[in-house]
Amino acid sequence: MKRMLGALVLMAGLVFALGVGAEDTKGAKAAAKTMTVKGELVDMGCYVGHGAKGEKHKDCATKCIAGGMPMGLLTDKGKLYLLTLNHDNADPYNKAKEMASSMVEVTGQVSTRNGVSAIDVTDVKPVAAQASK
Repeated sequence: MKRMLGALVLMAGLVFALGVGAEDTKGAKAAAKTMTVKGELVDMGCYVGHGAKGEKHKDCATKCIAGGMPMGLLTDKGKLYLLTLNHDNADPYNKAKEMASSMVEVTGQVSTRNGVSAIDVTDVKPVAAQASK
């Protein structure tokens, strides 16, 4: 439990730093562009801590996210994005909380700072399962 709380505090600090538009070492703000990214919605604590993901982890991820654990989007290429709340409209971010361990498409401003990539969530929708051929 202490580990989870420590991870939560660390991630909350990271979310805050990204949200206030921190400047890079040269004083310029990180460039952001709107993108739509597809991947699995994971809880950052369990995924970063011990690689937990997938349908078997759904109940735990749902519980962790409901408890305040930050969310991430893991692409099929292994890139992990931190999801951040859009201050103008929190609805898409809050909707994402109900999609733990699901394949989703997230749209928003994507930026990277000090090696951490984040998406300021402006839209989220489930990815329809493709039929097997």
